[in-house]
Amino acid sequence: GGGVIGRYCDQPEMFPAVAHFHTIRVNQPSSKFYTTAYLEQLVDLCERRGSGITNMHGSTGDIVFLGSHTPQLEEIFWELTHNINQDLGGSGGNLRTPSCCLGPARCEWACYSTQHICHT
Repeated sequence: GGGVIGRYCDQPEMFPAVAHFHTIRVNQPSSKFYTTAYLEQLVDLCERRGSGITNMHGSTGDIVFLGSHTPQLEEIFWELTHNINQDLGGSGGNLRTPSCCLGPARCEWACYSTQHICHT
């Protein structure tokens, strides 16, 4: 699921550039279909609010932004949820974006469009 993994340096005086170097996990889109416009928005956000380093589909299957400072976290969440329309996931009882099958994009015998169900 999405969220923040807090990372703090034990010696911020010696390494001020990484005193805060949080990792942000963003849930992948349903069925892991990406548009160029979507990827551009994510990369622009990561460059503007973080280190500009990403890890696509890390061990959790999420899109990972490596390195952001604490004051940027709320800004990242706001932009993801309001400007990019991205579900952050996480724990709790709220409905989250499911990772659904590829449906008719891959299976000619699909009975219904899983993409339509997940995106409308």
